[in-house]
Amino acid sequence: MIKTLSNNISFLRTMLYISALVILVVGALTYRSITEVTKSSEMITHTYKVNVELEQVLSYLKDAETGQRGYIITNDSVFLEPYISGRSKINNSFAELKVLAKDNTTLTNSLKELNILINKRLLAFQTSYRSLPKNDIDDPAFIQNFKNGRVLMDSIRDQIKGAIAIQNNLLNQRNTEYKSDLMATPLLLFSLLLCSLLLMYAAYNSIYKNIKQLKATNEELEIFKESTNQSEIVSKHGSWTWNVKTNTFTYSDNLYRLLGEQPQSFKPTIENFLTYVHPEDVDQLSKQVEQMKENVELPYIYYRVVHKNGNVKHLKAYGKSLVNDEDETVLLGTTADITDEIISFKVLEERNAELERNNKELSSFNYVASHDLQEPLRKIQTFLSRLEDEEVDKLSPKGIRYIDRIKNAATRMRLLIDDLLQFSRSNKADKVFEDSNINLIFEAAKQDLAEVISAENAIITSDAFPSMKVIPFQIQQLFVNLLGNAIKYKAEGVIPKIEITHQVVEADKEKSIIKPKNQFYHKLVFTDNGIGFDNTYAEQIFTLFNRLHNKDEYSGTGIGLSICKKIVENHKGYITAKGEPNKGATFTVYLPID
Repeated sequence: MIKTLSNNISFLRTMLYISALVILVVGALTYRSITEVTKSSEMITHTYKVNVELEQVLSYLKDAETGQRGYIITNDSVFLEPYISGRSKINNSFAELKVLAKDNTTLTNSLKELNILINKRLLAFQTSYRSLPKNDIDDPAFIQNFKNGRVLMDSIRDQIKGAIAIQNNLLNQRNTEYKSDLMATPLLLFSLLLCSLLLMYAAYNSIYKNIKQLKATNEELEIFKESTNQSEIVSKHGSWTWNVKTNTFTYSDNLYRLLGEQPQSFKPTIENFLTYVHPEDVDQLSKQVEQMKENVELPYIYYRVVHKNGNVKHLKAYGKSLVNDEDETVLLGTTADITDEIISFKVLEERNAELERNNKELSSFNYVASHDLQEPLRKIQTFLSRLEDEEVDKLSPKGIRYIDRIKNAATRMRLLIDDLLQFSRSNKADKVFEDSNINLIFEAAKQDLAEVISAENAIITSDAFPSMKVIPFQIQQLFVNLLGNAIKYKAEGVIPKIEITHQVVEADKEKSIIKPKNQFYHKLVFTDNGIGFDNTYAEQIFTLFNRLHNKDEYSGTGIGLSICKKIVENHKGYITAKGEPNKGATFTVYLPID
């Protein structure tokens, strides 16, 4: 959007420059055209004046000639008046013609010749009427002189006509140029004005579009501003800017609210802001501000502010610099209210401390369970054994049944205590992962179950296992529980058969692996031919103390599979179960490969 507006502004600036240039060209051409027209008009007037003066000279000569003839005929000196005044008038006309012909060499030369002829003709006039014998117009000398005057007059007339003809040709040429200028000037002006109008229309159209776009942009900016304000309110943060060149700050409305003030209620300066900072944090924050001004960066800083009502708020601020369109460095910053986070952190610390105390109490309970609870249990079992050995003959059949039930209950109690201890061990945080030979761990698990395996003639087959990074004693317990579980729930009259397979799989290809954190996993599959279970309970069997069978049918506490799940989770793995009644069960364990 900003780029588009910048391009539009550049276009309008270009249109303005072109329009101004066109106006200057129009003005220059108009001035030139008017000048040419004026010049043509002046030249035409000049030509007319030359012709008029030449005609006037010829008229003066004719008047002088007419006066001479009247004088000759009447011998009356009154007729000499046109001749006498004509000389002066001819001189005036020649003076005017010389001025008009100063830039025209041809006309100047023609005027010189004409002047010589006129002088000769005037001299002939004077000689003619002065040499006229009294009333003797037939005198040969007079007649010859009179004829000479006529020849001169004809030469003068021809000279003037020639000059006038030249001027008329020049007049026609200048009239043509004048008309051409008159016709070309409006056409040129119209064309240029039309171009100006087109440019103005293009500029207007662009301005109109820009105004519409600017209006739409302003509406979007208003919506964005409002949404930003609401976002700042909801997320409890405010924004600010610092112009490095002008050393001025701007605060968003919600930054004022974070200080417990109304928006724009005070001038946004560092000095005013520091008045809200907790007294214990002022010095540190002032140093950080100075570093910000020096480095034009602000890493994450933490401080407290105090509202006028006494409430203390914890704030976190961060700033990053950039260069704006005017090539000014500006630091953009954000300040967030983290009071809730601080409170939550303190609550979490308290809960962690409480959890640590509970863990210590649980450790104490484990100690009690492993020592204090087992000690009276051992005494109960010891005295029951003595009672059987020494007093059984004195007991009735009912008393013997009671002793058997007490023995069974004591045995279940011991088994329950041992399983609880194992479960608590699987929850301990001090888990040390080691590169381990899984084959040796598997053999050790089978040794732990050697009596049971031998008693049931169980057949156990397995693949060779690669080395894995595990918690050895927990993996051994995992094998013991899964193998023991398979043997315990064997089918009646059927030799237990247990098969363990291993393969490396990709997490993306295994549906049982949800949101994997590793790409590859060790897949261990335990398959038996026992009584199985309804697959509806595939998830429930891993729940603590959950049993699918009556305790009188199968021994156990319902903790073994819970321990298995906890061990697998400690290794960031997965365990699943799948069963079918009277057809056996399958347990699949996924352990990640680092």
